[in-house]
Amino acid sequence: MQMELTPNTTPSGFLLPSIHAAPPFFTEQPTPSTQSLFADHWIRLILSYARHRRLFILRIEDAEGPGSDWDEILRNERINRRVLPSYLSSLIAVLVSKELAVYEPAKQTRSVLLLWRQPEEWAEALHVWATASGQLNTILTFYEITDPPIPSPLSGLPIPLLRKAINVLTRSGRAQIIGVADGEGVRLFSGTK
Repeated sequence: MQMELTPNTTPSGFLLPSIHAAPPFFTEQPTPSTQSLFADHWIRLILSYARHRRLFILRIEDAEGPGSDWDEILRNERINRRVLPSYLSSLIAVLVSKELAVYEPAKQTRSVLLLWRQPEEWAEALHVWATASGQLNTILTFYEITDPPIPSPLSGLPIPLLRKAINVLTRSGRAQIIGVADGEGVRLFSGTK
């Protein structure tokens, strides 16, 4: 019995595209044009799933066995397929080459920080949050930004990505890094873009 290629909704409520039901989608293709097309589909899938679940880190280990946050897309039990670690490694390299991910920590190739929002978008989200919460011209620790008492769009944001966003604001004169007792902080200014 052949399975029809149809979209499928995961337990987390994410709608998988119909290509996710195609067995060849889970393996690296020998034809460069086909592989390039599949890689583009995988990149869209990885980034949209990361945004849906607010996932920031993707590791080769996520494809090595069941139980990762990525199982819903790296595996398809209905067709008995999964992405192998070697294939995920090549997909990660494509994400990095397209500047949609950065190796984190640097100087290794097994783990990336996904940029499902670019640092410029996070910078705007940070500035809007600070303005709306009345915290402009206040020194905020990185912890206060990423773990606020009231959840915000910045909740859980990895520090390396927060730094990139702050650097964007610093370049436009809307932020200043400040040394504080327990590490680093930032002061945000109203400023203009």
